[in-house]
Amino acid sequence: MTTQEILEYVKHHPSGKVKVAVTDIDGVLRGKYISAEKFSSIAAGRLGFCDVTFGWDMGDVAYDNVKFTGWHTGYPDALVKLDLDTFRKIPWENDIPFFLGDFIDEQDKAGVVCPRQLLKKVLSDTQQAGFFPYFSQEFEWFNFAETPETAHQKNFQNLTPLSPGMFGYSILRSSLKNEYMSDLFDQLCKFGVPIEGLHTETGPGVYEAAIKYAPVLQAADQALLFKTSVKEIAYKHGIMATFMAKISENLPGCSGHVHQSLWDADTKKNLFYDEADELKMSSLMKSYIAGQLYCLPHILPMIAPTINSYKRLVEGAWAPTTLTWGIDNRTVALRALPGNPKATRLETRVVGSDTNPYLALSACLAAGLYGIRNNMKLEKAATEGNGYRDTSNGILPGNLHEATQRMKSSAVAKELFGEAFVEHFALTREWEWRQYAKVVTDWEFKRYFEII
Repeated sequence: MTTQEILEYVKHHPSGKVKVAVTDIDGVLRGKYISAEKFSSIAAGRLGFCDVTFGWDMGDVAYDNVKFTGWHTGYPDALVKLDLDTFRKIPWENDIPFFLGDFIDEQDKAGVVCPRQLLKKVLSDTQQAGFFPYFSQEFEWFNFAETPETAHQKNFQNLTPLSPGMFGYSILRSSLKNEYMSDLFDQLCKFGVPIEGLHTETGPGVYEAAIKYAPVLQAADQALLFKTSVKEIAYKHGIMATFMAKISENLPGCSGHVHQSLWDADTKKNLFYDEADELKMSSLMKSYIAGQLYCLPHILPMIAPTINSYKRLVEGAWAPTTLTWGIDNRTVALRALPGNPKATRLETRVVGSDTNPYLALSACLAAGLYGIRNNMKLEKAATEGNGYRDTSNGILPGNLHEATQRMKSSAVAKELFGEAFVEHFALTREWEWRQYAKVVTDWEFKRYFEII
């Protein structure tokens, strides 16, 4: 739709309002309803939005260690520019108009800690190098026959899964709660988040969805909106959906694998494909993979951002722990899928479902571009068989604190994303670690209460 058509749609929508949102550092959508009249007045300008968006954690507790904003600044408004290209109609809210926004001031200066603006910067670097990136993120998540009220009443213990047992790719289980599954597929597609596949995954009440590939910024928008939309649609069915990376040590974790390829500027040729190569992989793709292998330990918090992320990254749990790559191998960090001129791509399997898509896709793309820019060679041969046993190229940091300290002091991370972003993001991850470190857990009670 043209800008004028969008304005007309908003003007004549019977609700008289618009829903707008931005993303915080954790990938949580923060937004509000505004009147159609207010929207018309700021559609070409800016909207004031409290910068506490980047001054508190996902539980709305104010950071005490960041410089960007805080009590010392008074939490002023920051300026948000709505991106009219993100216009959507929310089908489960009477087709109310919806827009995403970016933190950009009146001089078009990007907010240095705005995740969507960070991805735009990496995209700009990619396009200046002559490449056009196509990406997609897929998600696994658990579904429970609970509401926010019942989950809190149960203290998040002994929740009832949507279906019992382990039954991946089950045609039978997909018919059990078919109204919910059908609503997910149909309403997400109507919302501009096209789904290529949706199925049950192994684990009680686990689903997996593959979102259709798109230009990288659009792919990140789709991934971000997917997570919130799934939760909203689930609410309407008396279901709670969670994208935690790991809900139990006895069950598989939930991935957010990122698929990626680079094309020529006209988007007609997949630059990862080479017919003459034995593996059908171009030298460009090999450098891209080499860049990710090198950069991953420097930027891991961007694709494993929570305490819980590292509970997923354990040996033998369908999530990688080693710095490895392979051909169609699901035990390695980087799974290359060459052979088809249109579909040759790389899948980064380290990424969990708990990620902020803007940061996860920025990390993958910037790291791959680093390998191309530095003409890095993929000297390590593809891992065959069990990637957990191949530690020849090193292993990933084992917890958020270790990963954050690595990123905080990394010249590579600062080169890729700028010192201001790395400083702020690292401080938010240090805050997250501190919140975890001071909590007395159920494990400690069970371990020490009687025996010690």
